[in-house]
Amino acid sequence: MTREPGISVRLRLTISYAVFLMAAGGLLLAVVWVFLLRYVPAGPINVDGPFVPNRGDLVRAFAPAVAWALAFLLVVGVAGGWFLAGRMLAPLTRITHAVRQTASGSLSHRIRLEGPDDEFRELADSFDIMLGRLEAQVAEQRRFAANASHELRTPLAITQALLDVARSDPDRDVDDLIERLRSVNTRAIDLTEALLVLSRADQGAFAREEVDLSLVAEQSAETLLPLAERLGITIEVAGEPASAIGSPALLLQMATNLIHNAIVHNAGDGGFVRVTTSAVAGAAIILIENSGEKMSPALVSSLTEPFQRGTERIRGDDAGVGLGLAIVQSIVRAHGGMLLLEARAEGGLRAEVRLPRGSGA
Repeated sequence: MTREPGISVRLRLTISYAVFLMAAGGLLLAVVWVFLLRYVPAGPINVDGPFVPNRGDLVRAFAPAVAWALAFLLVVGVAGGWFLAGRMLAPLTRITHAVRQTASGSLSHRIRLEGPDDEFRELADSFDIMLGRLEAQVAEQRRFAANASHELRTPLAITQALLDVARSDPDRDVDDLIERLRSVNTRAIDLTEALLVLSRADQGAFAREEVDLSLVAEQSAETLLPLAERLGITIEVAGEPASAIGSPALLLQMATNLIHNAIVHNAGDGGFVRVTTSAVAGAAIILIENSGEKMSPALVSSLTEPFQRGTERIRGDDAGVGLGLAIVQSIVRAHGGMLLLEARAEGGLRAEVRLPRGSGA
């Protein structure tokens, strides 16, 4: 948006300093005139001895001195004001330079303003914190976009390959081709829906109400019970009511993802998944533990990254799309909570979610 050119802040501050100094000097001289000269008689003063000046004599002597004093104050006000304004606005110049760099697409620089803890320092520190968060978010989005593009391209490439092979094979099995295409298409739909849930959680665009995590855990476990029975996994749900504030749909998605992850990354026949809910001061907790292979701390720390999978031991066609724990992390963050992942010494994973406690807990 184009705007008319105007005078700089430094020049305006300089003029303000000079005007203030001139006004203060003029006020001081006015005080001298009012409280001193008015008591001097205006007419001739006839006294024996040395000459005694009257008011007119004093005014004629005082006026040139006043003019020189005001001129001196004007020069000092302009020069001193220009210098002081420059010193005061120097941090603002650094901040402006940083803003321009940010506008050009650079997020790696920082102001790192030195000096006392004043308004400029507070502004610069806040700007540095904002840049750090923006840089982290942009890096995460770029990494996520690259991974999402790769994952979405894979089912499309498989579909294309299946169609090419079928077209060149006159004896193709149409039913088998349809079943394979259906499987690939289902995976693409699941991935797209997971991306939409992840985006919704990241934006925080949902209504909030009181939700009992114990009921959410029971509903999720009941939904996934057939899958667990098919894989030979036992699901145990226990605990007390734990009320949290959030979206029932997203919290159900969070619990479902955690339990699903615990089922498919498990030891197989004889494995278990334990779900426990509890309420402590200020927090509602849902804890999911499962048996399985031993995991390194480095692997555990990467599980919430999009398209990361915990182990290669996933039974059947239940691997998901690699967004389960990434969605959980986004949902928990959007609700102001905390997700803690820890490898169990016996093997498997311990996942704990702490959410702000509701009034009914």
